[in-house]
Amino acid sequence: QGEASEVAAAVEEHYKPQGPSDRAPSEPVSVAVALADKLDTLIGFWTIDEKPTGSKDPFALRRAALGVIRILLENQLRLRLIPILARRFAALDAAMSGAAMPSLGDETVLDLLAFFADRLKVHLRDKGARYDLIDAVFALPNQNDLVLIVRRVEALGKLLDTEDGKNLLAGYRRAANILRAEEKKDGAGAFDAPHDASALVAPEERALAEAIGAASRDAAARVAAEDFERAMRALATLRGPVDAFFDKVTVNADDPKLRLNRLRLLNELRRAVHTVADFSKIAGG
Repeated sequence: QGEASEVAAAVEEHYKPQGPSDRAPSEPVSVAVALADKLDTLIGFWTIDEKPTGSKDPFALRRAALGVIRILLENQLRLRLIPILARRFAALDAAMSGAAMPSLGDETVLDLLAFFADRLKVHLRDKGARYDLIDAVFALPNQNDLVLIVRRVEALGKLLDTEDGKNLLAGYRRAANILRAEEKKDGAGAFDAPHDASALVAPEERALAEAIGAASRDAAARVAAEDFERAMRALATLRGPVDAFFDKVTVNADDPKLRLNRLRLLNELRRAVHTVADFSKIAGG
């Protein structure tokens, strides 16, 4: 009919991939059409609150979400899903104004994003990735670029395969457990203020404070540059100072000022680690 080859290919590949063995589109026009169709289908069904339940998925919405995931990952496409979904839901909200339907909002966007997260877990688990590492990355704010999420998960897995990574996770868990127990007594946010450097008396706590400052700055810079492996390695340098701190320092000291300062220091450790992932979501944490 005289159509351009890109148009013919997009018509052929409109519904691809239709299963795990089906190839995903790779040409720009085909990718645009396939993504638009799948995203619009998912948004439309979320608008009317028709979602898969249990084993029932009559409209193949899981397949549509997995199709979006595969197209993005296999083509290394950097899309931020939250603003895309939010704009489409807002457009539907405007179109339905006056209709007898509840208003769509941020919760709907986040609910659909959580559905993508579940499908991504299945997809990555089939490739050997750990579900808890995906949870640890998704727990961070504004995680909606699937390509970057996968890179973070891969870097986190490599870190936890090392002795430094395993020991850092153990130290984090110990710090987090102490903080949870003490926050029940003192209240949430009781240790959010920065530690007082002049109140650090033991050499191990001074060393830990210096290490946290250096590692957190380095990790934040690496994350901003999307260099997640080096960000993880920056945090791995905390392993030695954390071990020495817990070996030599009593956190809940009799002196209330020492106790408060040490708990603030542990809270800074927790925040530093959360630069790259929420370690509390890692299995056993």
